[in-house]
Formats: sequence, C-alpha cells, structure tokens
Amino acid sequence: MMNEVYHNPVLLNKSVEALMGNPNGVYVDCTYGGGGHSVEILKRLGEQGRLIAFDQDQDAWVNELEDDRFTLVKQNFRYMKNNLRYLGIRKVNGILADLGVSSHQFDSPERGFSIRFDNEALDMRMNRSARLTAEQILNTYTEEKLANVFYNYGELRNSRKIARIIASERKSAPIKTTADLKRIFHFIPKNKEVKFLAQLFQSLRIEVNDELAALKEMLVQSAELIETGGKLVVISYHSLEDRLVKRYMKTGLFEGEQQRDIYGNWASPFKPLQSKVIVPDESEIEENPRARSAKMRIAVKN
Repeated sequence: MMNEVYHNPVLLNKSVEALMGNPNGVYVDCTYGGGGHSVEILKRLGEQGRLIAFDQDQDAWVNELEDDRFTLVKQNFRYMKNNLRYLGIRKVNGILADLGVSSHQFDSPERGFSIRFDNEALDMRMNRSARLTAEQILNTYTEEKLANVFYNYGELRNSRKIARIIASERKSAPIKTTADLKRIFHFIPKNKEVKFLAQLFQSLRIEVNDELAALKEMLVQSAELIETGGKLVVISYHSLEDRLVKRYMKTGLFEGEQQRDIYGNWASPFKPLQSKVIVPDESEIEENPRARSAKMRIAVKN
C-alpha cells in the first residue's frame, strides 16, 4: 500500500504531461520511491498501457501499487534494459527519472543521508544490500582517493586539505557517525557550515551508490529503448547530474566532440525540447522547499 507521505514528487504534473503521448503505450518510472509519479502516470494510462517502475531501496517496496498495468522491478535503474527484455519489452514510449534522494531517505536518521541528525551511522546506501558505506569510505580510502571523491563529487576545491584532516583524525578513532564527521570540521564558519557539509555528504553518497555511472548507463539505455518520437524526462538536483543529462540530450555524448552522420547531420539520439531548463515555480517551492534545486529536462527520441 502506498505511503502518501513517503515523498512529495517535484514537478509532478509537468513531468508526466511531458512524458506521455500514447495513453496505451509502455512507460518507465526509473525512480519509484513513494509512487507519486507512477500514480499520476497510471491515472492517464489506458487499459492497454503498461508502466514499469524501478527502485533499489527496500523501503520503497512497501509502497508497491496493485494495478494489472503496473510492474515494480526491485533493482537499480542501471539494469533497466535487461529487466525490460526479461519482461518481453524491447521498446518504450517514454522514460521518466526523478533523481536524487527521496524525502523519506532524508528524513530517516538511520539512513545517514542528512546533515540534520547526529550520532547516526554513516551509511548512505540506497540499496541496503550493498556492501560499501560512507563509514567504510571515510575509514579505508587512501588520502588521495578521498580527495578525488570530495573534488569530483562534492566540487570541494580544498579537497586535499579535507582528506588530509580526515586521514589524520581517523588514526586516533574511527569515524562512525554523522556527529563524528561534523565534529572534525567544527572550525568551519557557521555561515559556511551547512553548504560545506551538504557538499561533503553529497560526495560520499554519490561514491557509495555509484550514482553518476548509473545515470550514464540509464541515459545510454534510454536511447536504445525509447521509440522514435518518445520522450525522455529527467529531473536532477545538482549540477553534476544536470550537466550529464544536458550534454547527453544535446549530443549523445558525455565527453568529446559531437560527430555528424553520413548525411552531415549531428548524430544525436535525442533532440532537447526546450532551450532553458524547467524549474519549479515559487508556489511549489513554498509548499516543498526541497524542490528549490530541481531542474527538469525533456528530450524527444530522433
């Protein structure tokens, strides 16, 4: 049964309206969570339509919907293509991905995602069956590897200094809780503390869950799975994700120079449908403050 307070979906109507063309088509919700987007898709789906949703977080599975047109796949969306083939699906009409951490995950202290809580385990696994945790990263990664995580995934320019401090502190006692980590950086000025910790936690979370690699795999698979004229809709919450989505939708690449096909046309699998990113309006942000950082991009399959 769906938990209505599990997560408040961002840009709900705009994203589903952008996604759906054929009401009897096949659609994918890459990030099921509390089922908010899936419920809205099913409202607009015809009797012959089909919706496949993905979520690797066991907490989300209790929200599974009972509908003959709906299937919940209890895995990471990076395995989308293989799972759809197992279900006999080769092509879909649209794919929606609402990236990032759900409200439920942020609001569950024991998950270790939020800087708001103290004395909670530094876990940060979206899939609790996975082995790697934030605690393991902080206590076992080399100083150089830590610096790379903080720089690449948290965009922290003083990443080497941060890594050096952590490597020094863990010699006297393991870093086990959110309070331990925050205590190490007690010297950060109060007006910069929240932003710094948010970037630090983000970097650890991305490393724990291999989020950017999973996103790349999903985007590439989307180009293979979506039929011509179908839509890809992605909502991201930080610049690392948004840059990957923007570039792939525009060029079909994550790096390097875009190529032309044999006819001289740019060889991109998608065409972006808007020149500017779509963001929530003030009323939605007021109702749901976590929507403030959301950016939605829509592309049609060529």
